[in-house]
Amino acid sequence: MASRATTRDVPVLVVSSAASSERRVNPSWTISQLKAKLESVTGIPPSAQALTLRLPDNPQGTSISAENEHLTKLELWSLPPYAEIHVASTDPASSTIIPPSSSVPKYEMPVETYSSLPDTVLAYKKSHHIGRFDPHAPESKEKKVADLWREIDAAEIIVGARCVLSPSTTRRGTIAYVGLIPEIPGIGPWVGVKLDEPVGKNDGSVAGQRYFDCDPQYGVFVRPERVEVGNWKELGLGEDDDDLDEI
Repeated sequence: MASRATTRDVPVLVVSSAASSERRVNPSWTISQLKAKLESVTGIPPSAQALTLRLPDNPQGTSISAENEHLTKLELWSLPPYAEIHVASTDPASSTIIPPSSSVPKYEMPVETYSSLPDTVLAYKKSHHIGRFDPHAPESKEKKVADLWREIDAAEIIVGARCVLSPSTTRRGTIAYVGLIPEIPGIGPWVGVKLDEPVGKNDGSVAGQRYFDCDPQYGVFVRPERVEVGNWKELGLGEDDDDLDEI
């Protein structure tokens, strides 16, 4: 029996009025299948979704729609990695105006009262020594940070080195920063990469603090485990690469 070629998932950024998040989309899906999966992400029913594909060279976007969305597959749009799929609602009823939270009276329980209650998250953390109630928490935090730095040294992650960001083989760039970033939640060091293509998240800065210089959407900060250092050449237009089956 002849084997059938499978289509790999493509990472994309799903953007709606409520939130934005990175998701993986398979080009073999139909438009209807995509909309069904996006409902849990955006809260918009499939029947009220208007999808627009936006690329760096086409900020106005292209509508993802068809007369028969149950049969039309996403592969017709040639989804590149980290493209943006904007999801808007065509139902006016979904645009309910919510009064500002500051105008709604709120009850605030005193800290002393909450701390004395037995059936709360705080009480659970205390009894199970979780988080700041764990007597070994400082040691565990220091060990995790030390492990991350050892990982950086072992992988030869240094400023100026060429790298690729897993799981992709096409998100390539040059390491521009290695160190702590207080503006990003989490402990330990981060790796700042200046990408070859505009598929990043920033311009080398976070919350107004600059860590390296690059054009908008060419910068990204990731954890060390996603960085693979090597002789990764910059991919040009028309170049062949055995691992480019996601493009």
